[in-house]
Amino acid sequence: MQEDFRLIVDLVSVLVAAASGGLLAGLLRQPPLLGYIIGGMVVGPAGLGLIKEVVQIETLAQFGAAFLLFALGVEFSFAELKKVQKISLGGGGLQIVLTILVTTLVSLGIGWVKSPAQGVFLGAILSLSSTAVVLKCLMERNETATPHGQVMLGILVVQDLALGLMLAVLPALDQPPEAIGMAIGQALLRIGLFAAGAVAVGIWLIPRLLRLLAKTESRELFLLGVVTLCLCIALLTEQMGLSIEMGAFVAGLMISEVEYADQTLTYVEPLRDVFAALFFASVGMLIDPVFLWNNWELILGLVFLVFVGKFLIITPLVKLFNYPLKTALIVGLGLAQIGEFSFVLASEGQVLGLVSRRVYLLLVGTTAVTLILTPFVLQVIPQLFNWLETVPIFKPYFNSMELPLEVAIDIPVQNHVVVCGYGRIGRNLVRLLNEHNSQIVVIDQSEAAIQKLREAEVPYVYGNAASLHVLEKAGVDQARSLVIALPDAMSTRLALKRALELAPDLDIVVQANHNRDIELLYQLGAKEVVQPEFEASLEMATHLLTGLGVPIAVIAREVEQIRNSHYLDLRPERSQSEIARDLQFAAQEMNSKWYGLPSDSPLVGMTIGQANIRSLTGVSLVAIRRDRGEEIDYPDAKISLEKGDRFLVVGQPEEQAAFNELAKGEVVIPESSTPCQWLQIPEDSLGVGKTLAQLDFRREYGVQVQAIRREGKFIRFPDETVELRAGDHLLLCGGSNPLNQLRQWIAPSSKMPQLAIPIIKVPVSEALQRFLPLDSQRND
Repeated sequence: MQEDFRLIVDLVSVLVAAASGGLLAGLLRQPPLLGYIIGGMVVGPAGLGLIKEVVQIETLAQFGAAFLLFALGVEFSFAELKKVQKISLGGGGLQIVLTILVTTLVSLGIGWVKSPAQGVFLGAILSLSSTAVVLKCLMERNETATPHGQVMLGILVVQDLALGLMLAVLPALDQPPEAIGMAIGQALLRIGLFAAGAVAVGIWLIPRLLRLLAKTESRELFLLGVVTLCLCIALLTEQMGLSIEMGAFVAGLMISEVEYADQTLTYVEPLRDVFAALFFASVGMLIDPVFLWNNWELILGLVFLVFVGKFLIITPLVKLFNYPLKTALIVGLGLAQIGEFSFVLASEGQVLGLVSRRVYLLLVGTTAVTLILTPFVLQVIPQLFNWLETVPIFKPYFNSMELPLEVAIDIPVQNHVVVCGYGRIGRNLVRLLNEHNSQIVVIDQSEAAIQKLREAEVPYVYGNAASLHVLEKAGVDQARSLVIALPDAMSTRLALKRALELAPDLDIVVQANHNRDIELLYQLGAKEVVQPEFEASLEMATHLLTGLGVPIAVIAREVEQIRNSHYLDLRPERSQSEIARDLQFAAQEMNSKWYGLPSDSPLVGMTIGQANIRSLTGVSLVAIRRDRGEEIDYPDAKISLEKGDRFLVVGQPEEQAAFNELAKGEVVIPESSTPCQWLQIPEDSLGVGKTLAQLDFRREYGVQVQAIRREGKFIRFPDETVELRAGDHLLLCGGSNPLNQLRQWIAPSSKMPQLAIPIIKVPVSEALQRFLPLDSQRND
C-alpha cells in the first residue's frame, strides 16, 4: 500500500474508532473523551494493531491539543486570568515545586530512582495535570465560569507554561548544577522574550489583522486566517524550545482581547472538537492493555498514590489562598491526575536515559488510568458532597464552610431584591434596579466581584449563593424577590431549592444556562425562568415584526404566550426518552430518591396542587411512574396521584423523610378550613427547654405543631422528642380559641403585646407558603 494512502487509512480508522467510542460513551451517559481514549486503545499497536504509523497520527493529534488550548485562550482572557492571578501564579507555582520536592524525596527514600535528577524528572511528570480532560469536563458541565472552574484553569495555565521550562531544563538534568542553572536561565529568557513579543503583537498587529479578515465578509478566509495565525505562533514557540501547545494558548489569549473573539471561537470550535477527538484517541494508542493487565496491582497502587498525593498538596494550597473548603476540595479532586503532556516529558526522558522502558510504560499506564478516572471523579463530586453533608461527623465541617466570608455593613433587612451572581447579567440587573431606587443585596463568592461591589458601595454577602447560611444572611426570608444568575446549573438548582426552604412563596427569577434546565427549574419552584438565547430571539423577532407593520399588541400577546409555554415553541423537538435521561442525570446531582405511594395513602385521588407537597414537605416532585409503565416527567399541578405510583422527589434527607410520613398518612394534615398561625418562641417562654411530648399541645389545647423553623432549617412534622428553643418559629394548627389560649401561655401578652391579635383562618398550605413569623405579620 502506498505510504500516503496508508496515512489516510490510519486517519480514517482512528476517527471511526473515536466516533464509535464516543457514541458508546454517550449512550452510557459518560463523557465522550472516555470513548475516544478507549477507541484509540482498541485500534492502536497494543490493541488490534490497525494503526501502523503511530508517529504520524500523533503529529496530527498535536493539532487537537493546539486547537483545544487555542480555544481555551480565547475564552480564558487576560481579564479572567486576572481574577485568579494569585492562586494561579502563587498556588500553581507552589504546587509544582512541592510536587517535585515530595516526589524526589519519596522516590529516593524507597529506591524508585537512583539519583536526585531522576527524582526531579519524575516529580515534573507528576506535577502536571490534564488541561484537555479537565477543560472538556468543565465545558460539558458548564462550570468554566464557576469559582472552582476558574481556579482549576488558572493552575492549569501555569502548569502548561511550566511545561516549556521543564522541556528546556530536561537535557541538563544529568549535568553539573551550574549547567542546570544555565538551562533554567536560558529558558526563562526565552519565555520572557516570547511574552514581550506576544504582548506587542497582541496590541498592535492582531486587532488590525482580524479587522482586515472581517472586512472580506468571508467565513472561509476568516477561519483560514485565524488557524494560520494560531499555528504560526505555535510553530514559533516550538522553534524557541517551548511547546506548540503553549504557543496556541498564547495565540488564543491575544485574540481574546479583540472584539472578534466570540466570532473566532464560533468558527474554530468544530475544528477543535474533531482534532481533540483525534488527540484523545492518540493518547489511547499509547496505552498497552496487556501491560496494564499484567501490572494492574502496581498501576492501581500508583494511581492511588498519585490521586491522594496531589489531592493532599493542592487542597491545602487552595485553602491557603482564602478559598472556601468546598472549592478547595473540588479543585484538589479535579486536578489529582497526571496530564496528557506528561507523555511528552516521559518520552523525552526515555530518550535521554532518565527512565527505563519499564518505568516509562508504568508512567504511561498510570497516566492513562488517571485520565480515564478523572471524568468519573468530577461527575461523582456533587453526590459525594451531598452524602457527606448527611454524615454527622462531617456535617459541622460542611456547615462551617458554607458560612459567609464577609457581609457588607447596613444591608437591607426587608422588601429588598437579592441578586445571586455578579457576572455580566448580575451587573446589568443591579444597575437597572439602582436606577429605580430599589434596595439590593448581591451574593457572590468571587473576590474580584466583591471588590467591585465594595467600590460601587452596593450591599453584598461574600459567599456561596447555594448555601443556606449565606441566603439567610442576605435576608432571603424577608426579601421581595430573588434573582439567580449563576454560571453553573448545579449551584443554580441548589440556590433555588434552599431559598424556597427559607421563603416558600418568594418570587424567584432564574437564568437557565441550558434548554434542558428550564422545566426542572420550574418544577423546583421558580416563578420565572429566563433563557438568554430564547429571549434574544424574541427581542429580534419583536423588532422585525414591528418593522413589518404587525400591531404591537399582537406581538406582545404572542411573545407572552411563548414565555408562558416555557419557550416550548422555540425549543428543539426531543423524545420522551431524552427528556427522561436528562432528568435522571440532573436528579443524580441533587438529593433525590424514588418513593412508592402506598395504596392506602391519603394522597391517592388528590392532584399535586391539592396535595401541596412542596409547601408541606419541602420536596419537589419531578417525575411519576405509573403502574402501567407510563412515566410523567415534570408533572403539573393538575396531575392526579394514583395507587401504585412511584415518585422521583428532590429534597434534603429530612424533607424526604417528611414526604414519606405524608405519603404513608403518619402525620395529621389539617383540613383547609383549620386556622393555622406562625408563632415565635421568646427567650422567657415557659416552653423553652421542654419537648413536645412534655408540652402535649394536642391533648391540652387540641393544637398540632406542623413545622418548626430553627436557624434557617425547616423541621416538618416534628416528633415528640423535639425540644423547643428560644427563637423557634412554630406553625400551630387548631381551633381559634385554643390557638389564642396557647399563644398566651407560650408568650404572655404582657411580655409580647404584639402577639395578642386575632388569628386569621388560613389553610396550612397558605401558612406554610407565607412562612413568616407572627410578629412580622402584625401590620397585615
